Amino acid sequence: MSKELAKTYDPKGIEDRIYQNWMDKGYFHAKVNPDKKPFTIVMPPPNVTGQLHMGHALDNTMQDILIRYKRMQGYEALWQPGTDHAAIATEVKVTNMLKDKGIDKREIGREEFLKYCWQWKDNYGSRIMKQLRKLGSSADWERERFTMDEGCSKAVEEVFCRLYEKGWIYKGSRIINWCPKCQTSLSDAEVEHVDQDGFFWHINYPIVGEEGRFVEIATTRPETLLGDTAVAVNPDDERYKDLVGKMLKLPLTDREIPVIADEYVDKEFGTGCVKITPAHDPNDFEVGKRHNLEEINILNDDATMNEKCGKYAGMDRYVARKAIVKDLEDLGLLVKVVPHTHSVGTHDRCHTTVEPMVKPQWFVRMKEMGQAALAALNSGDLQFVPESYGKTYTHWLENIKDWCISRQLWWGHRIPAYYCEDCGEMVVQRGGAPAKCPKCGGTHFRQEEDTLDTWFSSALWPFSTLGWPDKTPELEYFYPTDVLVTGYDIIFFWVIRMVFSAIEQTGKVPFHHVLIHGLVRDSQGRKMSKSLGNGIDPIEVIDKYGADALRLTLMTGNAPGNDMRFYWEKVEASRNFANKVWNASRFIMMNLGDTEVPKEMDPARLDYASRWILSKANTLAKDVTENMDKYELGIAVQKVYDFIWEEFCDWYIEMSKPVLYSENEDEKLPVLWTLKTVLSEALKLLHPFMPFITEEIYCTLNPDEESVMISPWPVYREEYHFEEEESAVELMKEAVRRIRDVRSSHNVPPSKKANVFIVSGEEDVLKKFREAESFFGTLAHAESVSLQKTKENIDDDAFSAIIPGAVIYIPFADLIDIDKERERLTKERERLTKEIARSNGMLGNEKFLQKAPEKKVQEERDKLENYRQMMAQVEERLAQLEKN
Repeated sequence: MSKELAKTYDPKGIEDRIYQNWMDKGYFHAKVNPDKKPFTIVMPPPNVTGQLHMGHALDNTMQDILIRYKRMQGYEALWQPGTDHAAIATEVKVTNMLKDKGIDKREIGREEFLKYCWQWKDNYGSRIMKQLRKLGSSADWERERFTMDEGCSKAVEEVFCRLYEKGWIYKGSRIINWCPKCQTSLSDAEVEHVDQDGFFWHINYPIVGEEGRFVEIATTRPETLLGDTAVAVNPDDERYKDLVGKMLKLPLTDREIPVIADEYVDKEFGTGCVKITPAHDPNDFEVGKRHNLEEINILNDDATMNEKCGKYAGMDRYVARKAIVKDLEDLGLLVKVVPHTHSVGTHDRCHTTVEPMVKPQWFVRMKEMGQAALAALNSGDLQFVPESYGKTYTHWLENIKDWCISRQLWWGHRIPAYYCEDCGEMVVQRGGAPAKCPKCGGTHFRQEEDTLDTWFSSALWPFSTLGWPDKTPELEYFYPTDVLVTGYDIIFFWVIRMVFSAIEQTGKVPFHHVLIHGLVRDSQGRKMSKSLGNGIDPIEVIDKYGADALRLTLMTGNAPGNDMRFYWEKVEASRNFANKVWNASRFIMMNLGDTEVPKEMDPARLDYASRWILSKANTLAKDVTENMDKYELGIAVQKVYDFIWEEFCDWYIEMSKPVLYSENEDEKLPVLWTLKTVLSEALKLLHPFMPFITEEIYCTLNPDEESVMISPWPVYREEYHFEEEESAVELMKEAVRRIRDVRSSHNVPPSKKANVFIVSGEEDVLKKFREAESFFGTLAHAESVSLQKTKENIDDDAFSAIIPGAVIYIPFADLIDIDKERERLTKERERLTKEIARSNGMLGNEKFLQKAPEKKVQEERDKLENYRQMMAQVEERLAQLEKN
């Protein structure tokens, strides 16, 4: 074997070269292959506005580990990549970019604006995909998709029309979440509820015809008073029974509103009287429907007060709030103001406080599809890892409302609804506007201005990317997919929508397992964010330490569903492990030289250290496979790490050195075979986690093989299970550890060798040490190793250590330079004598005992006791030395 590894491991020098080779060879590309089982993962499509962050790095590392593992197991493994148009996020970016150039999107119009959006997508859409390549992602880039490409757009239109034809998509005026900044509707999933400090304003509403009598209400949004159409009380509330049906004078207006009875009102909360504003509160909207109340919208789209608000028209909502409160106070109708912390809905992207508003929007009826998605979990067809996240999924579905899918945006899938410009008739259909109006025969149509919620298209991702609605070979073969890897923060955004969309359109769940991971937090446990400035760029980590070190760091200690903390020290530890693997591999290859090592070796030719490591590697393959199948990726990589670092490098390579350095070629070959075989198998097990370094080493070690990523995954072989040898070597390791402990506790330098005696009445134990003769003495730093059944001829002062079935003895004089040790102990006795005298003096001083804190006195007593114990040990050791 003439090929050698470079002296030092340099990830920068190998990673790009290796990745390009994989791409050139087409290893990532999956084909419809009836001879193989398929395994499919769809990549959660990152936004075209996106840049790789630690969440992406974790998510994609986990997916890549699974896809590489299954590829090596012989599956036709497809990892389907792509990007999301990201609707509002992209529109905001492009709008701001144009604003910086002095261009207003409203002035240039929709078509021109969309040209800029597509240009943006072309410029930035591939950025994150290039960064994922740096991470080592082995996705099938030949199949890369985009949520607004021709095929995905066709799927979106098809689903919309099918649901509309079924009566499950409808247009209606209902209360929705409105973002005044982005000026679009939002689904419930896009609204974050955050606690904000505010107030309860208590206001008196005069009762018509009863001078001096009022109904007191409390509100956190006094400006919405102008849209009130009733005040509600609980029908069982004795305090207000006589008021039901009476009219109230709505302050600051010329309107009168009724008092109504509705069980929605909590008698115990506030005053028990609730103002009802159907156009600006979801609960009030439902109350309004039950009582046929008018819906009065008092806000413009930018959250300024509209023309219905009299003198407050044109004011910002919060400016109007102050003005209204001041006017109520001047009229004597403001009872009191009470500080109050309450949950406020904000847009998850721009963080603006949303306004509930009644607007005509498009909705998807969720009842039936929600029940189907619940049934998939309850039947076990869909499973969460960890299982507990099924509760989040269930809770959301049990409380799901109809989904508002229309957005007042230009960038996105435009709703395929067309309005006749002659009679106003609406037609929903595939393939563009109709040629003729079915109602009046007109030929002029305008398309619906609204676009669809970005989640509507990404909900179809698992099957639209495979060619649906066409029955493509890929769809038939690769669908349903196997596992979705995603964060717990988008279960209700995306996971649920994919499940109910897939069941409705394909009759199958889109994936069988949902592997949930946590967030990557900073070293203090804080969420990484721009505002905190604590985000860490994965590309910076890769440039400094290599992709493998980053990947190992992200997976070390990783458990499904749990957040993890990022420490630079962990990355350094991962890099150190890479160096360890590299240096051990280099040592093995240097010893292999040009030796022709056979593919197989008769186990009878192996010494038992070799059989031990072969057996350990064999068991490791079985254990790691079990962990991988349970998605316990963090546990799997820890087992591989511990095996390579401890068992293989720290123990077996050291055990093999006496044979490697000997002249006996017959003994060398089985050891070289073991080193090469076990290293190759360990590299395969490590490959999904650290693909680059394993590829470089494996191909150098096995120049006749193409790539580690297409080599077979290690499997358990019964003929490589050596239970007796495992037990024997574990005994040797324990003996070596105990000898090292003795040497360490007496500061014995590594260069000083000692005679070691193993005493055991059990022939089986002595036999194990006899067979370990080639390496045991070297590891134990022994001058000689004597095996005997009794303690005969061993000095009484010999150090001893107990191991299962035997006692180890090391003569005192072999370890200790008596003159130097006597000198050291004499100095120690002098030091302790002074310390004991000082301590006794303090504790004999009445002033110290009276004035010093009890804690200080106790500390001194503890010190004295410690000094006395140390002195006793020193005296005993000196007495022992006098005998020698």
